[in-house]
Amino acid sequence: MNKIRGPASAGPPARRERVFEFPVTAVVKGRDQRDRDFVEETRLASVSAREARLRLRPSVRVGSKLAVSFSVPARAWLERSICLALTGTVSRVESAPVGSPDHLIILRLDGRYRISSKEF
Repeated sequence: MNKIRGPASAGPPARRERVFEFPVTAVVKGRDQRDRDFVEETRLASVSAREARLRLRPSVRVGSKLAVSFSVPARAWLERSICLALTGTVSRVESAPVGSPDHLIILRLDGRYRISSKEF
């Protein structure tokens, strides 16, 4: 059984909010539950203007600050790939499913971001 921690209102993004679901590789930096720094490469599940969803092996607390950076590949609507760096606060943590070491993390974005044509 998966345990859910965090406010009950931390559900899916608002209806009008556009969610981009593309499983790109992301680098996540933060502090785990034991207050140790970590850097982990993972897959970003989705991102919207208000939140990002991803899986992490380290256990993090609701309220923890995380930084996420990833590359957005070139598409028909994007002439060349860009790198995007976001920061936010963990609003919800779902325990890893049986057989998986990764927790689902819902990150409430703080609105600060950096865009670059090179990796960070």
